Amino acid sequence: GRHGRAVTGAGNRPLKSLSDMLKGKGGRFRQNLLGKRVDYSGRSVIVIGPELKLHQCGLPKKMALVLFEPFIIRRLKELGYVHTVRSAKKMIERQTPEVWDILEEVTKGHPVLLNRAPTLHRLSIQAFEPLLIEGEAIRIHPLVCTAYNADFDGDQMAVHVPLSVEAQMEARMLMLAPNNIFSPSSGKPITTPSQDITLGCYYLTQNPRRASGSVAESRLPLFDNAVEVEFAMADGGVKTHDRIRLKNPDFGKQTVYGDSNARILETTAGRVIFNEIWPDKLGFFNKAAGKKQLSDVIWHCYQVAGQQTTVETLDRLKELGFAEATKAGISIGISDMIIPKEKQTELEHAYKQIKQVEQQYRKGIITDGERYNKIIDIWTHAGDEISSVMFRTLEHNEGRKELNPVFLMVDSGARGNRQQVRQLAGMRGLMAKPSGEIIERPITSNFREGLTVLEYFISTHGARKGLADTALKTADSGYLTRKLVDASQDVIINEMDCGTVNGIVVRSIYEGDEEVVDLATRIIGRVSCETIVDPVDKKKKLVKANQLIDEKIAADLQRIGVESLKIRSVLTCECGRGVCALCYGRNLATGQFVKLGEAVGIIAAQSIGEPGTQLTMRTFHIGGTASQTFKQPIIKAKNDGTLQFNDLRTVQALDGSWIVLNKNGSIGVHNAEGRELDRYNVVIGSVVSKSDGAAVKKGETFVQWDPYNVPILTDKSGKIEFRDMIAGVTIKRDVDEATGLMGTVIIEHKEDLHPQIVVVGDKKEIVASYSIPAGAHVIVEEGQKIRAGALLAKTPRKIAKTKDITG
Repeated sequence: GRHGRAVTGAGNRPLKSLSDMLKGKGGRFRQNLLGKRVDYSGRSVIVIGPELKLHQCGLPKKMALVLFEPFIIRRLKELGYVHTVRSAKKMIERQTPEVWDILEEVTKGHPVLLNRAPTLHRLSIQAFEPLLIEGEAIRIHPLVCTAYNADFDGDQMAVHVPLSVEAQMEARMLMLAPNNIFSPSSGKPITTPSQDITLGCYYLTQNPRRASGSVAESRLPLFDNAVEVEFAMADGGVKTHDRIRLKNPDFGKQTVYGDSNARILETTAGRVIFNEIWPDKLGFFNKAAGKKQLSDVIWHCYQVAGQQTTVETLDRLKELGFAEATKAGISIGISDMIIPKEKQTELEHAYKQIKQVEQQYRKGIITDGERYNKIIDIWTHAGDEISSVMFRTLEHNEGRKELNPVFLMVDSGARGNRQQVRQLAGMRGLMAKPSGEIIERPITSNFREGLTVLEYFISTHGARKGLADTALKTADSGYLTRKLVDASQDVIINEMDCGTVNGIVVRSIYEGDEEVVDLATRIIGRVSCETIVDPVDKKKKLVKANQLIDEKIAADLQRIGVESLKIRSVLTCECGRGVCALCYGRNLATGQFVKLGEAVGIIAAQSIGEPGTQLTMRTFHIGGTASQTFKQPIIKAKNDGTLQFNDLRTVQALDGSWIVLNKNGSIGVHNAEGRELDRYNVVIGSVVSKSDGAAVKKGETFVQWDPYNVPILTDKSGKIEFRDMIAGVTIKRDVDEATGLMGTVIIEHKEDLHPQIVVVGDKKEIVASYSIPAGAHVIVEEGQKIRAGALLAKTPRKIAKTKDITG
């Protein structure tokens, strides 16, 4: 109304305004215009259907009767059972035997669409052939759960019937589950087995444990083929994990995994069984098969054997996985969570380091912010150490012959991750306050030991926040997906080649010193802009311009040490409308070149929006840099070479090292021919131990910096004078209660005062002046004599906080 309050009706209920009628999910647009109720659809709870084939779903008979009603009526009339629609409906209501027979006939080969809300990407609606079943629940194939993000704790799904022949055709050709094995966002298989199936396969193929009195290699039983192994297992002569020798089926053949040189393989009986289900062209897979390996094998299976074979194999894999997991009978008990003996010493070590930090703080060497950040780092590091010791302990399993079931589940990728197991048998680690700051006393207990009352109380923050976020976040990410689709829906493949010569240069992605994504991964499925010649054989072109880069080419380029490559990109495409196929590259869902008319904009929008819903990821922010682990404040050379400073303002310190005075400089490492091998960005205030042009060895540390403070340094020598530093207005001089020492901190101020530190030369002239920001700690005193490279003030880097997607 006029006073900014909603107009209220009876009982103080706000009335629904015109804008309310239109906006939101229940408004006119989304409720009635964009989405309508559809006939011939139903919804029910889902349960698992382990006996189904990949292209089938179980449909309750009662539902099918309603869904396929018009088809049944037509057939009843054709067969002469009835003459009017009304009598047909009556007959269906009576559920006579003829009706059931006709229902079987009508549903045969007529696909139905299954959809699970929230529909985040195109794999949330897929087509299946219905199998009529008794009962009330829809049954779905275990391998499509990943795509739907479905589980069986009460999820519901909706069924829709495509009516026209064209709609049925489209559902069969494009939407049938076997046609959607790969994720459109990453090109990785999305029908990968998880949980029980993975566990079964891993149990079957796990690495053989060497028993103490182990048999000599030559005394292992030798088998000619898989059938003999199966006989021996049925007879009880050989157990699943026994080491055996097998005549190599791939001898002299080119296969993906097989060894073409050895005549005899050393393997285990279980692996022989596992290899039975895969096509021969793949070769003998002689490793433990966890989730990642299975995904790889499925991908290669598709490459060498095609889609039809892969789909049949996936069903065999499902059968095998379930059967083996059942036979293995793996279970976990509390004694399987082994607490490492080293935990106590690791904790004592951490407490010792913290004591030192506290002493430094009391002596006034470091500020409160630095003390806090250092303590968080010490605990992060201690947690990681305990975690890795614990995993070694679990893997060793106190010297038993069997694998530890907890380790088995995590290592196979079936359930749980390192973070969760660390909380079971290591230590829970650092927790956050409701405000997002990290509490500096971590929870040193784990769930097996049990938490103290205080630890339990601290834990409740995180648990409660997690639940609240999940409820609030889903709406945000759904909105994000809609916005993205809105922005990118007209990006369609409109022509084959726009003829541009432009592109973007890509290289590996590094996080600190660690390569996170290699070059091959970034260029596979893209089109090259440049021709690369083999450095050994100059006539051989590894990749031509405008050629699609496949796995083999990418591996070749990485082998000859290509650091970066210019590739075609949709960002540089010069197509009038939409983009061209060469600038886009491979369609990841099919592994083929993208076709004309493909709606790549929407695929991209869904690929970004879909993981957004799963992003409850909280990253720990340490020193302003998001990192789960503590990033070392040093730079090590990755290669031998000579250093070259780029845009660096430096001043030499007393010990001969160089102090960096500016923000955006970098140091390059060049080889003997003068080619730049690596380039490292250098933080302001870094200490460079080598001078420009000096030689550096691989693995040598040549730059270090203080990770907790941003320094303000001077490049001139002289005497210090303060300007606009007025106690109580722009600066605060106070005695730190904990240390009893005097400190000067710049405070926020409104007036037009600009606190500065001025360096005055011998002739009383000003040689340099530095503005000091609010929050900085001033290190120097007025009238003090300093030399170039001295520290004037320092600002603590951002204090560690936990962050997540909602902000």
